[in-house]
Amino acid sequence: MSTLLLVAQRVPYQQVWNLTGQPAAVVPWDFDDDGMPMSVQLVGRPYDEATLLSLSAQIEAARPWAHRRPPVS
Repeated sequence: MSTLLLVAQRVPYQQVWNLTGQPAAVVPWDFDDDGMPMSVQLVGRPYDEATLLSLSAQIEAARPWAHRRPPVS
């Protein structure tokens, strides 16, 4: 149980989806005013990974980010 609690503390927003068996994806979204990357977490219906992956691909195509890098100071 202590391992489960440790994981929940480090990645609190995905734990519930692991417990319910729902597919989830985190997709890069944009950069904030300080140049730090932001992302959006998408959650699908149980056993509907195809829709979730399709939506993730559409977001990546609409908001290209792979060529961008946050500033290094």
